[in-house]
Amino acid sequence: MVRRVVPFGPPAALVALLVGWAVGGAGTGWSASIGVAVVTLNALASGLSVRRAARVSVNALFAVSAIGVFVRLAVIVALLFLLDRFAFFSPSAFALAVVPATVLLLVFEMKVFAGPLGRELVLPPRDEEKVAP
Repeated sequence: MVRRVVPFGPPAALVALLVGWAVGGAGTGWSASIGVAVVTLNALASGLSVRRAARVSVNALFAVSAIGVFVRLAVIVALLFLLDRFAFFSPSAFALAVVPATVLLLVFEMKVFAGPLGRELVLPPRDEEKVAP
């Protein structure tokens, strides 16, 4: 999934930079671009952490999937408050880039999981769950 999503990050950040710059100036453009980059890095962190957890155990996979969402959202909010200290930073441009980028990312992931990739992700039953013939 990461290989399918992350390549769209840099072009999307460039588009956010150009649109933000055209709408509100350089600070707005950079803020929007940072927002899209944060969403891309969030997707990368999510994919890598889930991959690692899946190699450990099903319980680790569940914990990382459930708790990781809140941790990554907390990081985004913390970045918003940290970046707000800089004069160029526009919190509204950052948020207006993060929210649609996240929604587009989720829609893309749902589309991919609804296709052939999603059918490959079915876990085989464990030995004790197999039904004897």
